Amino acid sequence: MGNTVPGLVRRAANEFGDAPAYFMDGSTLSFTELHEQVRRTAAAFRAQGLEPGGCVVLWAPNSIEWVVAGFAVTYAGGTLVPANSRYTAHEVSGLVERTDASLVIVADGFLGKSQIADLSAVAPNAKILDLADLGSLESSDADLAAVEAAADAVSPDDIADILFSSGTTGRPKGVLSSHQQSVASGASWSAVGEVTSDDRYLVISPFFHSYGYKIGALTGLIRGCTIYPMATFDADAALDLIAAERITMVPGAPAIFLGLLESPKFPTTDTSSLRFANTGAANVPVALVERLQTELSFDLVITAFGMTECVVATMCRRGDADETIATTCGKAIDGMETAIANPETGEHLPAGEEGELLLRGSQVMLGYLDDPAATAEAIDADGWLHTGDVGVLDERGYLRITDRLKDMYICGGFNVYPAEVEQALVRLDGVVDAAVIGIPDDRLGEVGKAFVVRRPDSDLDADAVIAFARERLANFKAPREVAFVDALPRNLSGKVLKNDLRSTS
Repeated sequence: MGNTVPGLVRRAANEFGDAPAYFMDGSTLSFTELHEQVRRTAAAFRAQGLEPGGCVVLWAPNSIEWVVAGFAVTYAGGTLVPANSRYTAHEVSGLVERTDASLVIVADGFLGKSQIADLSAVAPNAKILDLADLGSLESSDADLAAVEAAADAVSPDDIADILFSSGTTGRPKGVLSSHQQSVASGASWSAVGEVTSDDRYLVISPFFHSYGYKIGALTGLIRGCTIYPMATFDADAALDLIAAERITMVPGAPAIFLGLLESPKFPTTDTSSLRFANTGAANVPVALVERLQTELSFDLVITAFGMTECVVATMCRRGDADETIATTCGKAIDGMETAIANPETGEHLPAGEEGELLLRGSQVMLGYLDDPAATAEAIDADGWLHTGDVGVLDERGYLRITDRLKDMYICGGFNVYPAEVEQALVRLDGVVDAAVIGIPDDRLGEVGKAFVVRRPDSDLDADAVIAFARERLANFKAPREVAFVDALPRNLSGKVLKNDLRSTS
């Protein structure tokens, strides 16, 4: 198996040939056709100015076109920079500037918005291409030859992608991963999931997310399974696909499975083809694991733990008890180590003691883009990644996440760092101070609640605060609730006492 993305594209075409690689909205693309479209799109990117080592920002929802464009970037020797499809133009322009992107590929009109016009207004110097027009771009035989040479030259140690994860300082962090790391993510995960070319894989996680791209799209190339991408999750549409296409695999956050189980269509939908479910991102009720096995017919249900900085760290295994699957994130996968440390002293703690989760091994990122200080803070001299999560390892090495050292919360499967939201809110006229916490939500797991200190003469209301946030930030980051307070509770050093805020919510 090749350990670069271009190598995977070529190998999949040779090994799986005319078998279906992708199916979406009635369109099918074989592995051979995928390779051909990827190489021609890569040549077109070269004609548009992409050179080996250059970055391309891809701002679009899940689609076959996304995959072709994404693989084409690395086939041309470039670095893929996926942008969240819900981001605003302001957020995307920040990614373009920080990566010095040669090209920006945009799905214009997604969710009724004018992405190209919006991005052009805030990033006038960016070279923007419409994703829908890529098939009509021209390239020469010389460009094709140069692209094949560029694909040959890609090294497993080259940077394959930069995935941005919101930073605790309010500045998104660009996570650098090599080709061999990205490939290893899909290979390790799919081995535990027993994935084969017979599988039909419903990918609900967005391709701009590590799980959608590395555990979804790259797994398809590695194992030869057919990928069925969804642009946005719709429980009824997903059930229709499961029945009509005999879907076998559905990874997703617990909210995804609850959506399927609670849909009015579920009782009359044939889900007997399902065999493998992978979930995580939140505590999983034991009752949900049982429902996945009995009502949704899954033979293999596995929970896992990962993060953008380390895509797959731990997984449960076949044969684990329901309670183990529901209450732990499994044990370290091959090539990875886990440890629990005292967050104050760094001393490693024995089984059963709570502390900060540390990860080490093949999946740990290369570092953060343009931020050596943050990289040094995250990865210590011994190679341990300090996750900021509090957890416990049992005597078997199974991990249970108990809390977060950071203020991050998870909304609908996406990490939200309050510092970024707070920085946006304090730019709103009439706001003196703001703090954001995550609060429980039945559908999304957690949503944001903002505590806002208004200027004395301000008539600002909650709707105006939420609307302002939605203009500047992706929807999942915008708070759903706003409470106006006279002052934020702080300690003597000035830090906001968020536990005090949580106790009032």
